[in-house]
Amino acid sequence: MSEIKVTLPDGAVLELPRGVTVGEVALQIGPGLAKAAVAGRIDGGLVDLRLPLDRDVALQLVTTRDEAAGEVIRHSTEHVMADAVKRCFPDAQIDVGRTDHSEKYQYDFLVDEPFTPADLERIEKAMGEIIKEKVAFEREVVSRDEARRIFGDLGENLKVLRLDDIPEGEDITLYRHGDFVDLCRGPHVAHAGQIGAFSLLEVSGSYLRGDESGPKLQRIYGTAFASKKEMKAYRKRVEEAKERDHRRVGPELELFYLDPLSPGSPFYLPKGTAVYNGLIDLMRDLYRRHGYQEVMTPQLFRAELFQISGHYEKFHDDMFWFAGADEGEELGIKAMNCPGHCQLFRSRKRSYRELPLRLAEFSRLHRNERSGTLSGLTRVRSMAQDDAHIFCEPEQVGAEIEAFFVLTAEVYQILGLEGVEMAVSTRPEGFLGDAADWDLAERQLQEGVEKAGFDCRIKPGEAAFYAPKVEADFRDVLGRSWTLATLQIDVALPTRFGLAYIGRDGQSHQPAMLHRAVLGSLERFLAIYIEHTGGAFPFWLAPVQVAVLPIAERHVPQAEKIGEKLLHAGIRSRVDARSETLGFKIREMETKKIPLALVVGDREAADGTVTPRLRGGGNEPAGAQDADGLVAMLVEASAKRRPMPFN
Repeated sequence: MSEIKVTLPDGAVLELPRGVTVGEVALQIGPGLAKAAVAGRIDGGLVDLRLPLDRDVALQLVTTRDEAAGEVIRHSTEHVMADAVKRCFPDAQIDVGRTDHSEKYQYDFLVDEPFTPADLERIEKAMGEIIKEKVAFEREVVSRDEARRIFGDLGENLKVLRLDDIPEGEDITLYRHGDFVDLCRGPHVAHAGQIGAFSLLEVSGSYLRGDESGPKLQRIYGTAFASKKEMKAYRKRVEEAKERDHRRVGPELELFYLDPLSPGSPFYLPKGTAVYNGLIDLMRDLYRRHGYQEVMTPQLFRAELFQISGHYEKFHDDMFWFAGADEGEELGIKAMNCPGHCQLFRSRKRSYRELPLRLAEFSRLHRNERSGTLSGLTRVRSMAQDDAHIFCEPEQVGAEIEAFFVLTAEVYQILGLEGVEMAVSTRPEGFLGDAADWDLAERQLQEGVEKAGFDCRIKPGEAAFYAPKVEADFRDVLGRSWTLATLQIDVALPTRFGLAYIGRDGQSHQPAMLHRAVLGSLERFLAIYIEHTGGAFPFWLAPVQVAVLPIAERHVPQAEKIGEKLLHAGIRSRVDARSETLGFKIREMETKKIPLALVVGDREAADGTVTPRLRGGGNEPAGAQDADGLVAMLVEASAKRRPMPFN
């Protein structure tokens, strides 16, 4: 039997028989590691302990102490939950679980009656019994016919239907623990005893395959961790997340509101519009320095445009379509900017002297998201993106990737976002273009990530159908991961649109095309940023930057003069002339998250000064400040997007 080389994180190399499993590698290193291991990591992705290795690999063993172990534990708890439901409700049919186990797990069930709180308690008790049994998880690869027979015999008709979702030629894997079996790719823990703490969170309704005309299902959510300590920390984060939830904070701070008469389309109030425009102004200022040109393309296109791009076939159900006035005319409302930018590029002959051509756009986009999936600003039907497309010579791609990381770092530094991690999503099933082009583009992106100084994780099969993608994953103050910036090298649209430029040799050449966003969807970014900051925006972005607080009625005229100076200087401010106590006004300033208050009393009115008070009270300057000098400093700080001078 031939051998393979397994390289460990410390550089050690093990020569082992081909077909050795990840778990057997752990045992080879030591019994303690084998006992603690829950999964492995190869090429940036988690793999199952039972996976046989058939090539040389760099392998990292993931134990219950590693953060990534939580994903595997939650995935396995998901199966334990489904097993418990079958024990409690033998006639229940199981649909599918969750693909993202970063925080929760879930399963959908077809049952006669909706689950009640008492049912969840009963299910939780059964889960505890299964975990005490420490049943082992086993992986099995079967044929399609064998899988159909197994689930048919079990009466799991939904599973038989789900077999059709697995592409021909792809392995069909089952996971068993005890008498329970399900379709699954894994990975899973070695045994249920590695689940240290679990909880069922809620139950809601769902539909088979999201089709509201189909059978209604019951969805149970839960979470799990390696220890009770981690579960306690999670519950604390959940409570804090509720306090920061943008759906609560946004209306409280008068930023936006949502109306059922326009589902998925937020109403931005004046304060929210100020923040929204502040983000766009930030990107526009940087565009001027980074060589972007802003354009506006139509909202409506004939279907032919999206047929050329491939979106008509791949994205049809997610777009809004209607018949035009001309016979047989079908129109689509723009859901993305890339087809329009391709059309703009080919509107006339192009020369290499114009490249790189960086086109940016902020226009509204509309996507036909199902009403049941809409959620605040994170999942909407109406949005804008800080979207741009770069057309360049193929040999310029590397430099454009570098420039993307420079721009992204500058934006996140200004916004105070730290700890961003990078990953590359690779081609999915049903991708457009040639595999060789995908291989080259994926390699260029990975090299770009590493050159920028990041470790590059791989997200297999998670790219869009037309381009591999760099994803900047950011963890907020609650530890939740969000994808912000993205960069894609398009391997399909330049060919499908017949894009060309006249090269240095006088011949026609196809340009490379990059899709790029730094904030992404502005709606989604605003939701993330509200929750990350708790609505306490930096000074330059705050919808009301300064509150001028007269102590008594006799101080109002001087306060209003200062307020006028601030407004004329471009500082968003308001004068609180109400006959309330100063303490009341300061508390309200804190509640409204206003970064700075300027107090005006007898001394200040006489001397032309103000006494600053910072949001939160830290690092305040001692005593009164000259009003005119302070206004000038605030103008500079706001214009340069810096902290206040005495922060």
